[in-house]
Amino acid sequence: MSNGQERWSGRMIMIIAMISMAVGTGNIWRFPRIAASQGGGAFLIALTIALVLWAIPLLMAEFLMGYRSRLGNVGAFRDFMGKKYTWVGAWMALVCIGIPFYYAVVCGWTIRYFVYSVTGSIAAGVDGQAFWDTFMASPIETVGFHFIAVLIVFLVVYRGIKGGLESVLKVMLPSLFVVLGILAIRAATLPGAAEGLRFLFVPDWSLLGTGEIWLQAFTQAAWSTGAGWGLLLVYAVYAREKEDIAVNSFIIGFADVFVGFVAGIAVLSTIFAIAPTYEAAVAITGEGNVGITFIAMVNLLADMPGSWAVSSLFFLALSLAGISSLIAMIELITTNLGNFGIDRKKAALYGGIATFLFGIPSALSFNFLDNQDWVWGVGLLISGLLTAVAMMVYGVDKARAQLNEFSDMHVGTWWTLFIRLIPLMFLGIFGWWVWQAIGWYPDTWWHPFELYNVGTMVFQWGILLIVCLALNNWFNKNVVAGPMTKKDDKEIA
Repeated sequence: MSNGQERWSGRMIMIIAMISMAVGTGNIWRFPRIAASQGGGAFLIALTIALVLWAIPLLMAEFLMGYRSRLGNVGAFRDFMGKKYTWVGAWMALVCIGIPFYYAVVCGWTIRYFVYSVTGSIAAGVDGQAFWDTFMASPIETVGFHFIAVLIVFLVVYRGIKGGLESVLKVMLPSLFVVLGILAIRAATLPGAAEGLRFLFVPDWSLLGTGEIWLQAFTQAAWSTGAGWGLLLVYAVYAREKEDIAVNSFIIGFADVFVGFVAGIAVLSTIFAIAPTYEAAVAITGEGNVGITFIAMVNLLADMPGSWAVSSLFFLALSLAGISSLIAMIELITTNLGNFGIDRKKAALYGGIATFLFGIPSALSFNFLDNQDWVWGVGLLISGLLTAVAMMVYGVDKARAQLNEFSDMHVGTWWTLFIRLIPLMFLGIFGWWVWQAIGWYPDTWWHPFELYNVGTMVFQWGILLIVCLALNNWFNKNVVAGPMTKKDDKEIA
C-alpha cells in the first residue's frame, strides 16, 4: 500500500459504506416479491441459512483479500493465487464492471420517477403502464437520466474516499433507513395491510421441503449482499489496520437482509391495502421487478391518501439504494485503474465516461438491458465461486488464521468447511439457472444473440475469458506491487 493511499476515517463509516454497497434496488423490488412467492416466513428462514452458508463466508474472504493485498481485484487475486491466475481477478473485475453499464440506467429510472412524484405527476387516475411506456419511448429522457445518475456518482468518486464517499454515504444510508422506516410504518397502518404482513411473514412450512425455495434463497443472498462480486474487496483496500473482519462481515450481511425485511413490509402492506381484491394483490406480487415497481406500484400509490408524499418517499428510497450501490461499482473501476498507475481523478473520469457510453444501449433498449442483466447477473455467481477457489489455493486454514488475528469473534472451522462447500452450492444454484433457461427456450437455448438463454451467457463470458487469459502476463507486469507482493519478492530474494 502506497503511503498516499487513503483509508476510511473509522470503523463506523467503513461499515456504513460497505452496507451501502450491499443495499441496492434489489432489496426494495426483488426481495418482497420473491419472499412473498416463496412461502413468506419460510423463505426468511431459508434466506438466513443461505446468508450464513454462502454470503457471509464470501464477504469475509473478500474483506481479507482487499485488506491484506491493499489492491483491487486484479492485484488481489494475483497475490492470493499466484501470477498465473491474475486473469481470475481481471475476469471478476470485468464481470462486475458490466453491471454499472445497465445499473446506472436503472438508477436513472428511479431518479426520473422521483422527479415525477415530487412534481405531482403520479396522481389519481394515472395509468402506470401508459406512464412507463411514454417514458421508455423517449430516448432523451432515458439517456438523459442515465447521464444524471452517472454524473452524480462520478462527482462522489472523483473526490476520493474521505472527501467523496464518506461525506455522501454517511448521509445517504441513514436517510435510506429513515425513509424506508416511514414507508413501512405508513403502509403497515393502512386498512387491509395485515394481509400483506401475513403474506410476508406467516410461513408455509411445506415449502421448506422443496428445492426452489432454497435455490431462490441462495440466489437472493448472493445478489442482495454482493458477496463474491469484488465490491467489498475494493472497499476493504481502504480499511484501517486491525479491522475485525469477521464481525464486520456479519454486520454487513444481516444489515442488508434487514433492509429487505423493512422494504418488504412497506411494499407488500401497500399492495394488499390498496389493491381492490386479495387475488389482485397476489397477482401483482407475481409481476417482475419493473412491473411491480414502475407500473403496479405507480397505480397503487397514485390512488392512496397522501400519494404525493408516499410516492416521493418510495422513489427517493429506490434512488438512494441504487446510487449507493452504483458508487461502489464506479469505485471498483477507479481502484483497479489506479492499480495500473492511473491518477485517481483520471481513473474516476474514465470510469464515469465508460459507464455512460457503454450504458447507452441499455438506455435505448429494454431488451438489451435485460440481456446484460441476465449475462452479468448470473456471471456474478461464478465470481463467488472464484473467490472461494482463491481461498482454497491460498490455503483455507491459513486464511482463517489471519481472520482470527484481530477478530473479537473466533472464526472456527465452520468457515473453512463452508468455503470448501461453496463449489457444491454453486453447482446447485448455477445449474438451476441454466436448467431454467433451457426450459424457457428449449429450441433456441444455445443461440448467442437471444435473451435469457444459455448461449448468450457462454458467448459473452467466452469472449471475456479469452481476453483475460491473453492479457494475463500484461496484467502481471503492469499492476503495482502491494504489501503482499513486496513481502513475497523479499522472501524470494
